[in-house]
Amino acid sequence: MTTKLHTLSNGFRVVTEHMPGLESAALGIWVDAGGRHERSAQNGIAHFLEHMAFKGTTRRSALQIAEAIEDVGGYINAYTSREVTAFYARVLKGDVPLAMDVISDIVLNPVFDPAEIEVERGVILQEIGQALDTPDDVIFDWLQERAYPDQPIGRTILGAEERVKGFSRDDLAGFVSEHYRPDQMVLSAAGGIDHDEIVRLAEDLFGHMSPGQDTGYEPAKFQGGEYRTVKKLEQAHFALGFEGPSYSDPDIYTAQIYTSALGGGMSSRLFQEVREKRGLCYTIYAQAGAYADTGMTTIYAGTSGSQIGELAEITIDELKRAAEDMTSEEIARARMQMKAGLLMGLESPSNRAERQARMLSIWKRIPDLHETVERIHAVSDADVRGFAEQMASVARSALALYGPVSDAPTLDALQERRAA
Repeated sequence: MTTKLHTLSNGFRVVTEHMPGLESAALGIWVDAGGRHERSAQNGIAHFLEHMAFKGTTRRSALQIAEAIEDVGGYINAYTSREVTAFYARVLKGDVPLAMDVISDIVLNPVFDPAEIEVERGVILQEIGQALDTPDDVIFDWLQERAYPDQPIGRTILGAEERVKGFSRDDLAGFVSEHYRPDQMVLSAAGGIDHDEIVRLAEDLFGHMSPGQDTGYEPAKFQGGEYRTVKKLEQAHFALGFEGPSYSDPDIYTAQIYTSALGGGMSSRLFQEVREKRGLCYTIYAQAGAYADTGMTTIYAGTSGSQIGELAEITIDELKRAAEDMTSEEIARARMQMKAGLLMGLESPSNRAERQARMLSIWKRIPDLHETVERIHAVSDADVRGFAEQMASVARSALALYGPVSDAPTLDALQERRAA
């Protein structure tokens, strides 16, 4: 399998990977226009635009968009993150031109019909309400807000309800005009595809676009803090975050191996100590999230109100213990889990297409898979133990608590326990 890259004269990038033997293909457009590209008054508009893309174009109604893909047995969807908005499809390889046409249509030709805007506004407000009713979902938004207060990257992707209620057609069109430029887009395809055909289609569909001025985004600064909401729920939800490396930082591989050993699976320290030995929770895990210029290592758990204090203190103790005695065997296991997860995931053309798009946006190139595997293997035991020491002692932190959390320790108290 070979990755091929082509850039149109207007800066629009096309990246493909042919996967022999596949009868299907995954393809999509990744736009560098997510939540962190919004001004305060625009919070939630990138996500609103994602919804409106499927509500009709100058050539197709909302129903015709869905039918065009589903008539050939395909699948089409989109998502918004803090750094990108993606529109993607999975179809049989003979239907790649159709999928390209539909995706380009919804990205380039939305009509933003006022009646459909009102319908979708109601849908998004329901989505916001559903998120607020999902504690183990919304708690990560609150953690993000405390980690990056008063910054675009700290705001919720869905947006505040009062903002969503006020967005107009002009607001939506203005954000598109400002951010949906060819040099901010990547067309990525993988599976049963032909690179030259994809490039020809891209030239026909996107070659007319004119590049614009790069608006950039506000650099992120992890500050930390505490969020706590006491509410009568069955579980107390606990999310603890620490400043971590960005995507472009070589330490990102170290962070991912560390979090896997700490709380990435059934054999991890947190799972074994907190769930298996003490029975304090059903769910507990650690993960390393990253952005272009920052990152956050996060621990999440849900437990009872009467046990939240014990769980929080044990979590800090495990952080400190990991810095002192994490073994070579644990690190080797985590390293292999990361490698296997990467390689298994890339057997999917959808995952391949997404990886290509994100790597191109982050590094302006596609690292060879062997290069990535080598970077994973290059992380030494000393690297992981050094990172563990940072997490246990000096890394800035943020805390979010939700539910029966009156008796939960404060972030200051947990910081004192880290320092003890």
